[in-house]
Amino acid sequence: MKARTYFVCTECEYRSAKWLGKCPSCGAWNTFEEQSEAPEPAKTASAVKASAQRVSYAGSNSPAERLSTLELPTYIRSLTGYSELDRVLGGGLVSGSVVLLSGEPGIGKSTLLMQISAALEKEKRVLYVSGEESLGQLKLRAKRLGVGGGELFVLVETNLTKILEEAAKVEPDVLIIDSIQTVYSELSASVPGSVSQVKECALSLIGLAKNEGVSVLLVGHVNKEGSIAGPKVLEHMVDAVLYFEGEQSHSYRILRAVKNRFGSTNEIGVFEMTGEGLVEVPNPSEALLAGRPLGVSGNCAVCIMEGSRPIIAEIQALVCQTAFPAPRRTANGVDYNRLCLLLAVLEKRLGQRFSQNDVYLNVVGGIHLEEPSVDLGTALALVSCLRDIPLPNDLIAAGEIGLSGEIRSVPHTEQRIREAERLGFRKILVPARTQELKKLEGKTSIEIVPVKSVLEAVMAALGNGKNE
Repeated sequence: MKARTYFVCTECEYRSAKWLGKCPSCGAWNTFEEQSEAPEPAKTASAVKASAQRVSYAGSNSPAERLSTLELPTYIRSLTGYSELDRVLGGGLVSGSVVLLSGEPGIGKSTLLMQISAALEKEKRVLYVSGEESLGQLKLRAKRLGVGGGELFVLVETNLTKILEEAAKVEPDVLIIDSIQTVYSELSASVPGSVSQVKECALSLIGLAKNEGVSVLLVGHVNKEGSIAGPKVLEHMVDAVLYFEGEQSHSYRILRAVKNRFGSTNEIGVFEMTGEGLVEVPNPSEALLAGRPLGVSGNCAVCIMEGSRPIIAEIQALVCQTAFPAPRRTANGVDYNRLCLLLAVLEKRLGQRFSQNDVYLNVVGGIHLEEPSVDLGTALALVSCLRDIPLPNDLIAAGEIGLSGEIRSVPHTEQRIREAERLGFRKILVPARTQELKKLEGKTSIEIVPVKSVLEAVMAALGNGKNE
């Protein structure tokens, strides 16, 4: 029987006989991938057993019970040996959970998992399954990272049935699959990495986790848009989804949770890539402010909140006269549209002539600032560079700017002030409508300057300096 070719949407699994630019089911663009459907292979006894294991965890054999009679589950957490990762996971790795780790190629996903394996194998039995590297490559990376591996088992395999059979022999507490796109199941005739294969393999591994209490870590590839490759339903099936972010040209890496059934999704973990592997950065504020220039215009410190952790970052602005009919606008680390909005507010409300200048904005360290609380610091850095008047080195700002030029309040102001005080800042500009200011009267050494508008903020930070 000849194989039949069709196209499948990677977002909603809609099938079409021909390629379509826009999916008629979910409306996504450029999501159709070509797949071929070969004749259904004969199912082996092990494949049938794996299929039975896959569907048994759903609880289809259990009768319906009253909610009031159920007891709260006691989840057993295991510390991974890395406090930054434990913070993101909500306190550690939960037994029987399935975690999906995704990131750009070369960002350090395999390095992080190998280091986690070395920390976990001291108390747990770990099975590391690789579908992309040989045993020699795994040993070479383990030697570079200083991983001994007493209770760490490695397996190079892509057949799901053989992986489950080996897991039954080893009986691991933690199972790592690197990566889910390379694993294939005999129950599906499509090629590895396709929608049906990823879904089938993920279901079987989730069944193993729920039935045996094994903690499963899956590595997921990303597509050209930067999202996790494969069907979107894969993210709904797992218990936690982690993104490993960072720029290839910078050493800092950020681990962020976008889904977590056992903890918060607002926490982040910060790592630094070194020659010996990933190193935790317990105090990212000091690392991001290291080497900060003093007495230079266009430089301002801001404080953002990542979950329960305040982080102080440095924003740099460069404003220079343009040589082109249309001035350039470049934003690195902040939203480009937000930069254009702030420039329009400063030009309309303060009369600053940015329309005749090129504007470049950069966040030091390669991190991305998405909070609106960085508006005030960004505006001060832009005006400082335009007037060529340096801001005080011990000044920090936190506040959102509205279209009328007003300064809106931001949450967690007290935590931001405490972090700024700890790092030696002596003056902070905050919104005047912040309710937490009364609590801090006489309890902090840092000077708190409440401001109502961007004009008051510029006057408080720069005074009556003139353009030069």
